[in-house]
Amino acid sequence: MAKVNNTFFEELGRSPKVVALVNQVRDQVAAAARASAPVDSGDYKRGIIATGKVEKKRYVGLVVATDPKSLLIESKMGVLARALRSVGHGRR
Repeated sequence: MAKVNNTFFEELGRSPKVVALVNQVRDQVAAAARASAPVDSGDYKRGIIATGKVEKKRYVGLVVATDPKSLLIESKMGVLARALRSVGHGRR
C-alpha cells in the first residue's frame, strides 16, 4: 500500500499558486452570479461577495449572497448554483 504524504498535500492546498487559481475561479463565479442576478433594488446583486479562507488544511474560495432576501431568491432562481455550474462547465 502506498503512503500518502499528507504534509505535501496540506502545503499544496495553501500554496500561493493554488490560492491564486482558487481566487481566479471564485471571482469568475461571483461575476457570473452578479451578471445573472435579478435587479429590483440592486441589494441582492450588491450583496454577492467573494472571499476566501483557510479551512481545515486547504484554502477555499467562497461566493456568498449576504442580502436578507438571498435565501428566497436562491430558492426560486438558484443564481449562485447556476453561476458555479456555468464556470465549472467551462473548465473541463
